[in-house]
Amino acid sequence: MAAEIGQLALILAFLTALFQGAAPLVGGVPLQASTRIAALVQGGLILIAFLSLTYVHAVSDFSVVNVVENSHSAKPFAYKLSGVWGNHEGSMLLWALILALYGAALAVSRRFSTLKAMTLSVQGMIAAAFIAFILFTSNPFARVFPAPADGMDLNPLLQDPGLAIHPPFLYLGYVGFSLTFAYAVAGLITGKVDAAWARAVRPWALAAWVFLTIGIALGSWWAYYELGWGGFWAWDPVENASFMPWLAGTALIHSIRVVEKREALKVWTVLLAIMAFSLSLVGTFLVRSGVLTSVHAFAVDPTRGVFILAILAAVTGGSLVLFAVRAPLLQSRAGFQPVSREGAILLNNVFLVTACATVFIGTFYPLFIDVLTGTRISVGAPYFNASFLPFMAIMLVFLAPGAALAWKKGRLKPAIARLWPALAAAGAIGVIAAWLSWPGPIAAALGAGLAIWAGGGAILDLLIRIKAFSSPLSAAFARIATLPRAYLGMTIAHLGLAVVIIGVIGAGVWRTEVVRFMTEGDVLSVGGFDVRLERVVEEAGPNYTAERAVFSVERNGAALRNLTTERRFYPVRGMQTTEAGIWTMARGDLYLT
Repeated sequence: MAAEIGQLALILAFLTALFQGAAPLVGGVPLQASTRIAALVQGGLILIAFLSLTYVHAVSDFSVVNVVENSHSAKPFAYKLSGVWGNHEGSMLLWALILALYGAALAVSRRFSTLKAMTLSVQGMIAAAFIAFILFTSNPFARVFPAPADGMDLNPLLQDPGLAIHPPFLYLGYVGFSLTFAYAVAGLITGKVDAAWARAVRPWALAAWVFLTIGIALGSWWAYYELGWGGFWAWDPVENASFMPWLAGTALIHSIRVVEKREALKVWTVLLAIMAFSLSLVGTFLVRSGVLTSVHAFAVDPTRGVFILAILAAVTGGSLVLFAVRAPLLQSRAGFQPVSREGAILLNNVFLVTACATVFIGTFYPLFIDVLTGTRISVGAPYFNASFLPFMAIMLVFLAPGAALAWKKGRLKPAIARLWPALAAAGAIGVIAAWLSWPGPIAAALGAGLAIWAGGGAILDLLIRIKAFSSPLSAAFARIATLPRAYLGMTIAHLGLAVVIIGVIGAGVWRTEVVRFMTEGDVLSVGGFDVRLERVVEEAGPNYTAERAVFSVERNGAALRNLTTERRFYPVRGMQTTEAGIWTMARGDLYLT
C-alpha cells in the first residue's frame, strides 16, 4: 500500500509542478500568488512519496523492485535507510525532494513579489521535468510478483557512514543552484537584475555552495579511508562533474557581491548562474547516462540518458536563448575601475572560469573522441595537474591584495605594502618547504608559500581591520562582532582554502609509502614507527565475513597504540572491500591497509 501511496503522490506532484510553472505565465498577476501555494503542495507531495519509499526499505518490502535490488534482510537498519538514495531511482526521488524543499522554502520567505513568482514558476518547470523523468523512466515504486524471499543487498562500497550522507549534501548543492538559475531566468524575464535581486539571490547561492563543498569533502574523505589507496582525489570524470559547478558557483558568489555593492557585472553574473546549474545537470547526465565507467556511476539504460540530455538541452539552450535576447537590457551604468575590489573579483572570475573550462575539456575530450572515432582514450591526472594548477597558482597571487582593495577605486601599492608580513611568512615557509622537498619538485614549495600568502593575508587584513596592533587585544577582538558577515565569511573561506592547499601538498608530496607482504610477527619500519602484525582473526558481521589484521605501533621500543585493518566479503553481492587502519596525528596520518 505504501508504494501505491508514493506513486499517487508523485503523479499529483507532477500535476502541481505543471500548474506552478504555468500559472504566472498564463494567468498574470491574479495567479502569481498561487505559485506559493503550489510550491508548498508540491513539496508536501514529494515528501510523502519519499517517506513511502523510505518505509518500504525500512520494512524490507521485497515486493518492490527497488527494495529487491538494493536491500537485504540482514543489512543493518541504518544502511536500509541510506539505501533509499543509494540507487538511481531513489537518488532521483531525493533530487526531486530537495528541489521541492528549496521551492517551498522560497515560497514561505517574506516579501512575495513578481520576481519571486517568476522564480517559483521556473522552479516548477524544472520540477515537472524531473518528476516526469522519474515517472516515465525511473519509477521507484514498481512492483514485482511473486515477491522474492530476500533482496540483492546494497553495493558494499555504499554501506559506509561517510557515503551514506555524501549524496544528500551533494544534491543540496547541485539542486541549490537551480534556485539561483531560476532567479537568473526570472531576472531576464522581468528585466530586473539589481542590488535587490543580488540580495535575494546571494543566500541561496551561498547555501548551495556550502552544501556542495561539504558534499565534495565527504566524498574525498570516503575515498581516502574506504577505497584503500590513501588518495582523496583521482580526477575521476564524476569527481570532475561535481568540481565544475563548484568552480562556477565560487565565481558566482563573488560576482553576486559586485552586483549587490556596485550594480556592475550584471550580465556576467546571470550567465554564471546559468552556467552553475547547467554544469550540475552535466554531472547528473554523466552519472546516469551510461557514457562512462566510474565507481560513482549508476548502471542505467540509454533511454534515461537521452531523457536527461533533453532536460539539459532545454534548460541550457532555452536559458541561453533568453539570455541572448534579454541580456542587452541589463547593461550596467556604474563606473568600473580595474584597480578596485570589483576589478579583483572579475580577475578572480576569469581564473575560476578558465580553470573550469580546462576541467571540462579534460573530462569530455575522451567522450568526444569515442563518439567521433570509436577510439577509447583516457585523460589522467598529469593533464589536469598541468592545466588546472597554474591557473590556481596565479589566482592565489592576486587573492590577498585583491581582498584588501576598496570598492569603486582602490590603491594597489598601499594594499600590497600592508601585507608585507604575510609576504615574509610566505617566503620563509616556501624556503622551508623547498628544503624539506629537496630534491623533489619545487612546485610543492611554491604552493605552500602561496597558501601562506593567501591565508596570512586574510589574517593580517582582519587584524588591521580590528586594530589589533594599535589597541588592547580585548577591545580589538570585541570589534570582530561588528564586522560585516560577508567579510567574516570571506576571511574564513580564504583561510580554509589555504589549509586545504597545505593539506593537499602534504599528502601528495611529503609522504612515505611502503608496500610489503607481512605475516604474523613481522615488523615494518615506516616514518619513524615500527609496525608489527600481531595477529589475523576471522569475524562475522551482520551481512559480511571479515579477516581482521591487528597491528601494534611502536616508536623507539615504546608501545603507542594498536591499529586494525579489515578485508570484508559480502556473500550476497559477491564483493570484497577493505577497511583501512588510520592513526591521525598533528603531523600526518599513519595509514595501514
